[in-house]
Amino acid sequence: MTDQAVDIGGTKVSAKGQRPAAGSAPTEGQFLGRTRELKELRADIARAGLDTLSGRKAPRARVLLIAGKPGSGRTALAEELAAQVAESYPDGVLRARLTEPDGTPVPTERTARELLTALDRPTPAGAAADDLSEAVREALATRRVLLLLDDAADAGQVDALLPDTPECLVVAVSGGPLTGIADVRPCTLGGLDTKSALELLDRFTGSVRITVDPLAAEGLVELCAGQPAALVLAGGWLAARPQSAVADLAKQLRTDGEEGSPLARVFRLTYASLPATAARILRLLSLAPAGLVDPHTASALAGCSVGAARASLDDFAGLGLVRHVESPLPQYEVPGCLLPLLRALTDTHDRPAELQLARARMLERTVRLLVSCRAITETDSSPAREKLAGMPRALRFPNPRAAADWLRIRQPALLASARLAVADGELDTLARRLMAALVRALVAHVGTRAAAPELYGIHRLVLDVAERRNLPREKAAALLNLADLDAQTGRTTEALARYRAALDAGREANDPYATGRAMESVGGAHQELGDYDRAADWYGRALAERLARDERVDAARLYGRIATAHTYAGRYGEALRNWRAAVTGHRRNDDVAAQARALSELARVQEYAGRPEESLRTCHEAVEWARRADDVRLQAALQLRLADTLDRLGDPAAARLHRGAAERMLGDELPEGVMAMEQGANAYEIRSASVED
Repeated sequence: MTDQAVDIGGTKVSAKGQRPAAGSAPTEGQFLGRTRELKELRADIARAGLDTLSGRKAPRARVLLIAGKPGSGRTALAEELAAQVAESYPDGVLRARLTEPDGTPVPTERTARELLTALDRPTPAGAAADDLSEAVREALATRRVLLLLDDAADAGQVDALLPDTPECLVVAVSGGPLTGIADVRPCTLGGLDTKSALELLDRFTGSVRITVDPLAAEGLVELCAGQPAALVLAGGWLAARPQSAVADLAKQLRTDGEEGSPLARVFRLTYASLPATAARILRLLSLAPAGLVDPHTASALAGCSVGAARASLDDFAGLGLVRHVESPLPQYEVPGCLLPLLRALTDTHDRPAELQLARARMLERTVRLLVSCRAITETDSSPAREKLAGMPRALRFPNPRAAADWLRIRQPALLASARLAVADGELDTLARRLMAALVRALVAHVGTRAAAPELYGIHRLVLDVAERRNLPREKAAALLNLADLDAQTGRTTEALARYRAALDAGREANDPYATGRAMESVGGAHQELGDYDRAADWYGRALAERLARDERVDAARLYGRIATAHTYAGRYGEALRNWRAAVTGHRRNDDVAAQARALSELARVQEYAGRPEESLRTCHEAVEWARRADDVRLQAALQLRLADTLDRLGDPAAARLHRGAAERMLGDELPEGVMAMEQGANAYEIRSASVED
């Protein structure tokens, strides 16, 4: 393959590069007809609701419902309405799609996260759906926005996101009524009026073929029942055949019979006209995650070159079988109304083994792209350079920026790939590889903290596979990662339960690393909960494991954690004994910086214990080791501590000297910089890095 499909050529990627959850808004002048429906919807915004008629202020946002079958143009109408009334909602239009392309309702948790991200609000990893929904309502309480909720499966999905303010407007799109939401009158869509339908055909065929035989054109509109999706396919069929008359298409549709909906009949005709290779590629697009396709996805599904896949996708777009997604990268979307028809074709024409092989090829290609996406960030690593050099040119990114842009734009499809791979249940090995590669790419380009919500979801999927396949080592790793994210967002009790489960899984797997890490983390959770006795006990168990394996670096660190727990509990004698053990361990490990910090904490506890002279001597020693470690901030913090101790011992002159030394070390950073360092002196406690297996 010679296609540089992932090279975006330095194109700047804006927020518009991402696919809106509710589909791309139509460009100006593209919308046709629906004049009556738009008038009714706009009138419905202003009409008095039941609360107003009863003399009460409306407690929640007005909900407008646009109901219709897929392919009826319901989303386009919602977008047109949003465009017409946008000026009345100065805080913008928010969009969310509430149903997956396969018909699965999108969890409220995920929708709420998308909305909070659009509102620049935090989305804590692992937060419950109710908490996230409440956060959405709080964020909208002081705003005037229009919320467009597309493809709602039921009233519960909409109700969970309804703003608690009449200043906002919700436009919901659904296949039918949303029973359960009060004061909602559905605007039910039928076909387009004949004039608008003919104009839609005109855009594909040009005016000549319409005006030459207006009766045939009107007959075609009637055969399509005025349904926009069917008319688009009919227009694409005619555009691909400039020599054919409108009457030719109408005749073929009548010959085909009346089986199925108008959309199904036009689709059958369009599909039948495709070459066998193109027809197979089109069928396999039904496997694309989230209905999103790029040339690599189509190439992997069909087992053809990226260039051939790109050409086929462009041909399909011309026929109305896929839609271009506004993006700097070539991306396409399979219309939701066509997916059931495509799946029916795969059931008829493709064996299950062939479909599974196509899924496997797609996942393998995705893994390789993610590996390349991460490897481009490791330019100083020889193995990474070798890995990149060994990849086909089509899988290589020209620079880290291009890789980051690809990851951001394709993220919805990548996350959907992981979910679908796990749900499949037959490709767990590939699913595990995909999730590991996705985690590493997100960490490399986004960072662990910023990507925490996505990582949390991926680790839950890893846990599902590990439990299904009885993989205790991977189960322990997933539980540790999930527990770390729980702990970081203040859910310490939940984190503790997961750390204990990880310990059991680590023991089952006979994995000493996972076992030791889980023990230490259980201790950390108990410490966070204020149970210092249990914290010291669990740290002690972890220490015994480290000492048994002669892991001296971790052992020295654990002495410090035990000492900290004893300090919090007021057991200064035990704390001093363990800090001395930590100092000795760091000295044996030749870790000068860690030794300086341990001495600093030892001096602090000596002062707590009422031993100021000992604290003074230890503090001087810590300053010397901090100097050897070239840790200026620690030196300055220790100089301030010396000054405070000397003040208490009645030597203000010496105290001034040490404060002056701290000021010279940090200059403009004083006093806030050093005081922050002093207040964070327990920074010696190091939270373990998460397991990424």
